[in-house]
Amino acid sequence: MKSSIIVRVVIYGSASLSAFAFSHVSAFDFLSSKATTSSLRMGLLDMLGFGDKKFDGPCVMGDESIMSQKSHGTSEIPVQTNLRWGSDRQVADKISNFNRHGAEYRGYWTSTNFAEEAKKEYEANGEVKFYDSNTGKQLFVAPKGRTFEEFMKESVSHGWPSFRDEEVIWDDVRCLPNGETVSLAGTHLGHNLPDFSGSRYCINLVCVAGNPVGENK
Repeated sequence: MKSSIIVRVVIYGSASLSAFAFSHVSAFDFLSSKATTSSLRMGLLDMLGFGDKKFDGPCVMGDESIMSQKSHGTSEIPVQTNLRWGSDRQVADKISNFNRHGAEYRGYWTSTNFAEEAKKEYEANGEVKFYDSNTGKQLFVAPKGRTFEEFMKESVSHGWPSFRDEEVIWDDVRCLPNGETVSLAGTHLGHNLPDFSGSRYCINLVCVAGNPVGENK
């Protein structure tokens, strides 16, 4: 299956919404016929400069300096070589380190073995841990305050793994004023797209598919 980085574009004042996929396989794929309102929202506001705000706690805010250019894009190191769940390393490195607005395509995580392996981890430990694909630091743990089935159902509904405030490890995660969610190491993770229940962190699986520090080969 072709792996793509999706950049969403919206034209205000028009009912027309378009999405373009910038793929490492081919230069451009036009995806508007498959795009949904949910997928188009991810990255729209920060691209157009309309999204700056301060999110309510326990969300921890960060500033643009976190994502300054470093030796490997916005990070000091590339993604690990043995990412979990069969995640695509090339896509992971592009989205995590050389990208601020794009995302893995909607539903990408269903093309991996994440659902099966996450269920096994949950049944064994009562939770699933997610680690920075660059550094191996833990960034998320789910489910918290809900069932595993509810976590998976919400992720399926939105198209990306979706976390709530209590499932974020705030020691190493920050939310920028435009909603971009990042690690302190400079890894782009996704975006905070709040809904009626509060903050919802819509995260690229390839960005949190790392192995814990000390277990990376």
